[in-house]
Amino acid sequence: MDKATLLKKVRLIEIKTRGLSTQLFSGEYHSAFKGRGMSFSEVREYTYGDDVRNIDWNVSARMHHPYIKVFEEERELTVMLLIDISRSAYYGTHQQTKNELITEISAVLSFSAINNNDKVGVILFSDRIEKFIPPKKGKSHILRIISDLLETKPDGTGTDIALLLEYFSNVVRKRSIAFLFSDFMDNDYLRPLRIAAKKHDLIGVRLFDPTEAQLPDTGLVQMQDSETGELIWVDTSSAEVRKQYHRNYLQRVAGFEANFARCGADTIAIATNQPYMPALHGFFRKRMQRR
Repeated sequence: MDKATLLKKVRLIEIKTRGLSTQLFSGEYHSAFKGRGMSFSEVREYTYGDDVRNIDWNVSARMHHPYIKVFEEERELTVMLLIDISRSAYYGTHQQTKNELITEISAVLSFSAINNNDKVGVILFSDRIEKFIPPKKGKSHILRIISDLLETKPDGTGTDIALLLEYFSNVVRKRSIAFLFSDFMDNDYLRPLRIAAKKHDLIGVRLFDPTEAQLPDTGLVQMQDSETGELIWVDTSSAEVRKQYHRNYLQRVAGFEANFARCGADTIAIATNQPYMPALHGFFRKRMQRR
């Protein structure tokens, strides 16, 4: 993509998503996430009814009287966008590919964050870490993120969510609000997910194309795995083959939802053939109602 085309695409995405974030998410974003980040403020003497888990045992021992730690809400939050750019993310049979959809949603969330004076960082991954953009504030930083999402092509082909989560937990020390974008065509990431969700406010955003759920009856077809490149012949005229394909798809979706539920993390599902704003709006409202 030449520079002029890239700048035009970045500008179009900015115009579309900045307006959406201003109209819908500035207030909802703050209400949904405020208070998630807490920082130590001071210690004071323990009084009846205080949470004993906040007792500062070192100070209490020195003063021969129980003291507790007092925390206050952090005014500045960090939003991390963890984005799967493996080959399957470039699939889409409708108006947008998953990757194009992720770029727009990331822009909406990023502009919402900077409207709230928060930092935004990004980790792009496939079966390896492709790029890390440290959290920063400002419009120019957000435009750089959009540009990188449009321009970065993966060196890897597969998806390794466990690797991403381990890297994220090691690199981002401060508690953050983290949106993990993927189609979650991966397994065996529960343990690092549990660790990351304990430290951060983690939300899994599953992007999917409706055609992925069902295998059409088109006879004997040669198919290629978008991530491994493997070619296989599949008899799609077989009802059992189509049923098994659908069962496997449902199992992957159920596995994604179960993994995040076990870790106390939220999930969002967004299809490539539908507007993404209702799904995001519903997620923010649900978060606000739980507070």
